[in-house]
Amino acid sequence: MRLAFPSGETGARDQSFRMIVKPEIWGREARLRFSNVLGARPVTFDGVFVGLHQTSSAIVPGTNRRVTFAGKASVRIPPGESAWSDAVALSFVRNAAASELAGRKLAVSFHIAGESGPMTWHAKALQTSYVTMPGAGSKGHDESESVFPLSTASWYFLDALDMKVPAGAYAVVAFGDSITDGTLSTLNGDDRWPDVLARRLRAVHGNRVSVVNAGIGGNQVVGPGEYSTQKPFPGGPSAMARLERDVLSLSGVATVIWLEGINDFSKNGNATVEAVQAGMRETVGRIRSRVPGVRVIGATLPPALGATNANHGFPEQDEKRKALNEFIRTSGVFDGVADFDKVIVDPTTGAMKTEFVHNTTTGGDGDKLHPNRLGYIVMGRWPPMRVEAS
Repeated sequence: MRLAFPSGETGARDQSFRMIVKPEIWGREARLRFSNVLGARPVTFDGVFVGLHQTSSAIVPGTNRRVTFAGKASVRIPPGESAWSDAVALSFVRNAAASELAGRKLAVSFHIAGESGPMTWHAKALQTSYVTMPGAGSKGHDESESVFPLSTASWYFLDALDMKVPAGAYAVVAFGDSITDGTLSTLNGDDRWPDVLARRLRAVHGNRVSVVNAGIGGNQVVGPGEYSTQKPFPGGPSAMARLERDVLSLSGVATVIWLEGINDFSKNGNATVEAVQAGMRETVGRIRSRVPGVRVIGATLPPALGATNANHGFPEQDEKRKALNEFIRTSGVFDGVADFDKVIVDPTTGAMKTEFVHNTTTGGDGDKLHPNRLGYIVMGRWPPMRVEAS
């Protein structure tokens, strides 16, 4: 994205973004959270709009609505912080439970005034969004596709969408690393395992449940020991460090499904099994203390044996993985278990089943670490996983 952002230190410069996001649950009002938690200087957001996505970077004519912050058209967010918008009416949502809304997406547009500095972003969104050239100014009001000439597969600054829904609706948070984030799933295909689970739940419960994907590629349970803008880590802050932002601050959380730990045992992580177990105990305790009645489901780690990634796939990592899986199954820390390992592993080899290895998205041999589209479908449909609210 050097054409859009020539310098990482400068970041965005007087340009507009159009982020495409898919609500898992619909309502007639929404609010948005903009984040500068990983930034190094204050960022001013203005020209913020939300509308119904049509195609490419175009918005369905007449649906674009201005977004405000405490009644003002702009908000300045200091580094390390985030801000929620006011609720905005989605006038095109006449019946939130209507089947024709399922799978539809929103286009959230905003302008960065001046220079942003280092940007808070989600690198592997697996969703095409759009950006203007630097210096293009505020373009979020324009519903056409012509003003957003550049595309990106990342999300910038926008990190949460909150819908106003009837009492009784609830959220399931999928918390984890790249296997939850959806590596090797299809660009714009919405076939990560949390997407599959969301469709499965919607078929049973209708417009009452949202599955929130809080996966970050490369994330670890306990590492890195230090994270800052001066000392970044590709997998982001640890799960323990980001728990408040990515789980506890969200609305209506009833269930958390936690799939994580393989990166802790990589050559970059090299954590002990005991350290990860302790981190899990502490994190689950924090979730329960903050969210009364929450159910926390532990997901077993699929195999990485023989992975083509040099940081993964060695025997010691697999032994640690097996020990952590036994802890997840038997420790009593979790309210239930999503035993992904049992459906992904080939018991004769200890590695991933052959049918889940080939990269069904772009072709090629796959990496023996991330399941392909078929593997994610099997994970999202794994029958013993009960995620309904208690």
